[in-house]
Amino acid sequence: MDSFKDLVKARRSMRQFTEEKLTEEQVRLLLRAALIAPSSKHTNGWEFVVVDDRDMLVRLSESRAQGAQFIAQAALAVVVLGNPSVSDAWIEDASIAAIMMQLQAEDLGLGSCWAHMHKRFNQDGTPSEQIVCKLLGVPEPYVPLCIIGFGHKGMERKEFNEDHLQWEKVHTGKF
Repeated sequence: MDSFKDLVKARRSMRQFTEEKLTEEQVRLLLRAALIAPSSKHTNGWEFVVVDDRDMLVRLSESRAQGAQFIAQAALAVVVLGNPSVSDAWIEDASIAAIMMQLQAEDLGLGSCWAHMHKRFNQDGTPSEQIVCKLLGVPEPYVPLCIIGFGHKGMERKEFNEDHLQWEKVHTGKF
């Protein structure tokens, strides 16, 4: 990318991926982006579980009733966990780390998509967080916020159309 403004305009959710694997360097750079993300009071109350096993990716894709199917065909998924006992801003901290990985993915020419897990449910009403924790052996008090699927882009998406920017939602000085 030539500039940050181009990067954020180009980053779009990618729900289709090719079968090509990610390199170790690509994975390292994605995780590096998460680990240098800012956090409230520098608590770093997040943890990350990296998954590239096809069977586990399929099982994770079924942890929500809808909206997570793309994880099954991703080359890699990163489960973003937060620790509520470390910080009351764990959701914000984990969210920042997640988007940092997504921006890094775009900079590398990779696709990504966020599947929200916190307070979501699978087909039979079981909390998605509970399913993910059981599948991956996540101990308490960690809570899965989301799963980010990464891979080589399997479709083309147009850049964000700036004609759709909602400038009316910006207020200066007061609402």
